[in-house]
Order: sequence, then C-alpha cells, then structure tokens
Amino acid sequence: MKINSTILLTLILLTLMLGAGSVSALLGFNMGSSALKGVTTPDGRPTTKFTSSKTANAQQGGVELLKEEDILKIVKSRINDKAKSAKSEKVAEDEEEIKPKAKEKPQEVVEEKPLPGFPVAAENEGVLLSVQSARYSGGDLILKVKMQNKGADSVRFLYSFLDVTDEKGRTLSAITEGLPAELPANGPTFSGTVSIPTALLDDVKKISLALTDYPAQKLKLQVSDIPVER
Repeated sequence: MKINSTILLTLILLTLMLGAGSVSALLGFNMGSSALKGVTTPDGRPTTKFTSSKTANAQQGGVELLKEEDILKIVKSRINDKAKSAKSEKVAEDEEEIKPKAKEKPQEVVEEKPLPGFPVAAENEGVLLSVQSARYSGGDLILKVKMQNKGADSVRFLYSFLDVTDEKGRTLSAITEGLPAELPANGPTFSGTVSIPTALLDDVKKISLALTDYPAQKLKLQVSDIPVER
C-alpha cells in the first residue's frame, strides 16, 4: 500500500513538472515572437542591395549616377584644358620676354662745362692727375678727380699719403673715393672724388693736392691753386 502511494506521488510530481516546463516554454516562445516582430532577415545578395539602393536614391533625389567611363572622360578633359591654359600662359610670357622693347631714345651724355679755373692738372713721368671741378654738397667740398698712366710701368698709390693744404699751408683732412690703388701702364682714365669738410674752408680760397706713388715714392704729383671760393 505504501509502495503504491509512493509511485502515485512520483507520477503526480512528474506530471506537474512536465506541465510547468511546457507552460514556461510556451510563454518564452510567445515573448520572443513578440520581441522579434518587424525584424526581417537581411538580404545577403549584393545585386539586390545595389538595386534597392539605386531605387531608393532615385526615389529620394532623382540623382542620375554617371558611368565610370563618362567620369574618366570629364576628368581627362579638365586636365587637358588646364594643361593647355598653362602652356598658353607660358608661351605668352616667353613671347613677352623675347619681344623687343620699344626703342627708347638713347640718353645723350652731357659733358660738364668746365668751371672757371678748371681743369687744374699735374703730370709726372707720364702719370696725370687732374681736378675737373669743385662743388659744395651736403657739408663737403667735392673735387672731381681724374687719373691716367701713360707711362710704360704701372704705378701704385696709397691715398692716406694724399696731402691737402690751403693757400696758407694748413693741412686739411680729406676722404678719397673711387680712385684706383694701381694705375696700369698705358691704361685708361680713372675717375674719383676727394671730399673735404666745409667747416675747414671758411676763409680758404684755394687749395693744393700732393700725391706720391707707393712704396717707391719716386714721382710726385702736385696740383696747386685749385679755386674753392664760394
């Protein structure tokens, strides 16, 4: 009797467990189905995706896609146009450079008329030193000087040895510019300037220049009585 009761109880428990499991499975299936409503399986076919994408774009904006060949033609055409434009500009620039400029009238070289008392010159052993003019400018007296060597040997000078004195024998400071350190034999004429501060010439009417060659000091060039009165 006890055995029959135990078997009956076991069967009842198994029945209850099976029923509860079935109910749980059914409830889980219903909940999963509700959660997946509206979800569709993605289409893995590339052709279908591309077609649907084109259709959607056409419907949205009506944009017509160009073919690859047409795009390449357009790009190539634009590149050729830019190359032609750049080449035309380069040719135009070259022609502009080659094109002879309008003939300009040559500027006539106007020779300075010698001032009264000029030029004042001295010559020794074929070496010539001449003062062409004297003018006041910017607080200085500027003497325009020319030098030439007609001798057979070149001559060197050191212009720190240039002596500038007034008619009373007073030494004046001077600055030379443009005069050559060496006069070649049978050479051309060289030009330069000798500048003397105006403050040293308040009561001076005439000055003198004395220059010797260096280092031999065999010749002496003495230009005297250069008029500087204002």
